[in-house]
Parts: sequence; structure tokens; C-alpha cells
Amino acid sequence: MNNDAIREQLNLLRQEHRDLDIAIEALALNNPVEQLRLARMKKRKLRLKDEITLLEDRLVPDIIA
Repeated sequence: MNNDAIREQLNLLRQEHRDLDIAIEALALNNPVEQLRLARMKKRKLRLKDEITLLEDRLVPDIIA
């Protein structure tokens, strides 16, 4: 995967992460009964964050100081 593809994927993942954040907040405020759905959304958000971190690490060159 080249750097442009990685950046594009990062943008998509970041957008999905923000969207999930908004959805989680709205669901928690409007329907606190849906704990299972909230938990699944939060897990997905954490997985997205991990994917984002991995892709960001691929963009930064390994430089031994």
C-alpha cells in the first residue's frame, strides 16, 4: 500500500471513528437501555483507533537515532 492509499484509508477510518463517537453519544443520551449496542459500538470505535494507529505508524519512517 503506498502512502497516498494509506492517507486515504486513514481519512475514511477517522471519519467513521468520528461518526461512531457522535452515534454513541446520541444513543447514550436518548436510549440508555441499549447497553449491548453501545458496547458493540464502543468496541468498533476502539478497533478503528487501533487501525488508525497502525496506518499512522506505516506513514512514519523508521529512523534509528
